[in-house]
Amino acid sequence: MKIAMMTNNYKPFIGGVPISVERLSQSLRKRGHEVCIFAPEYEDEYWEEDVIRYRSCEKRMKNGMAIPNILDARINQEFRWRQFDLIHVHQPMLIGNVAVHLSRKYKIPLVYTYHTRYEEYLHYIKLFSEESGQEAIKGHILRQGKKMLPYYMANYMKRCDMVIAPSRGMADYLRGQKIKTPVRVLPTGLAKESFEEDKEQAEAIRKRYLGGGEHLLCTVSRLDKEKNLYFLMRCMYQLKSQTEGNVRLVVVGDGAERAGIAAYVKELGIEDVVSFIGQIPNDEVRNYLQACDAFVFASKSETQGIVLAEAMASGLPVAAISACGVDDIVSDGCNGYLAKEDEKEFASCVAGMLSDPDNMARLKIEAKKKAENYRMSYIAAQAEENYRRVLERREEKYGYGESQIYEKGHTVSSFLRLFKVS
Repeated sequence: MKIAMMTNNYKPFIGGVPISVERLSQSLRKRGHEVCIFAPEYEDEYWEEDVIRYRSCEKRMKNGMAIPNILDARINQEFRWRQFDLIHVHQPMLIGNVAVHLSRKYKIPLVYTYHTRYEEYLHYIKLFSEESGQEAIKGHILRQGKKMLPYYMANYMKRCDMVIAPSRGMADYLRGQKIKTPVRVLPTGLAKESFEEDKEQAEAIRKRYLGGGEHLLCTVSRLDKEKNLYFLMRCMYQLKSQTEGNVRLVVVGDGAERAGIAAYVKELGIEDVVSFIGQIPNDEVRNYLQACDAFVFASKSETQGIVLAEAMASGLPVAAISACGVDDIVSDGCNGYLAKEDEKEFASCVAGMLSDPDNMARLKIEAKKKAENYRMSYIAAQAEENYRRVLERREEKYGYGESQIYEKGHTVSSFLRLFKVS
């Protein structure tokens, strides 16, 4: 197949969507498919084969993302001559609107992955977040925005041939929107490097950050409001009290709230047990995970918990708040523990887990078993099957030569390539 991956953000920006797009594209190529990624330009030039960089209105915002220029003529130019079989888009706005247009213009199916609960991110839009003396008006606008978004999303998904949910919980949520478009579950997969060990690097990191403590925890997250990190810092305050300061936490990641969270840590008096690592390359994250004893996670806004799967690939049991995207991966009492959003309960959960070596050994084994289900080779095979279903459904519904949905010659040869008979 010839697949167009279309996204509003990609490398060098570090985030869940770029990671998902990169891993899926690479794995599909290994399976013999042609994959071309359409992504915006960034402030720092970043060339990669089979990545079409279209222009950006702004190449770097404060959060590191770009504002795509979806009117860039090169999008249509490149799309026209490459003759794609299928579009897989990763956002419903901006490039998402372009994807709908191109799907109809060139009469090829459109697959969309619902990566983000957008209602949880409205505070990033100036209209909803700007400080003013009219808090009541701002609150009203925010409430109306949260009401309107589901209608927009449902309308967008109706234009797609398939919607991909990254977790079972999200699939249930989307099916509750009563859309007729088929919904399939396909999480972001784990690269084989996620399972590889570098004991020397891990030991050096552990020695550096453990200090005089006994146990080392890790969390990997963008440091922004919706990630619930202020709650996690209060948990560390409780944990410090319960364990007499024997537990340390390393925070991997960066974001707009880093200074605020650091100040809060100082206010709580736990700066001696919390270390901020900052943003590091994806291929180095596993060294920090392998240096630790367990992974902690407080976010409630995830559509999937890929960082949890990455932690489990490194053999870490997880303590997390029970939420959509988390419950799919963490099985309470099996490979980790799920807690309510209560600081004392969460801290007690972590302390109890760390205090039982035999139980920890069992949890680590189960965590690794769970991570095996997320290997990228397995996920790519599932993606291929989903694409095949989309093409089959279109062919059965319209038939070649009976509709303008497809151009016969182009589609038949591509469909045969999917089954590797030509």
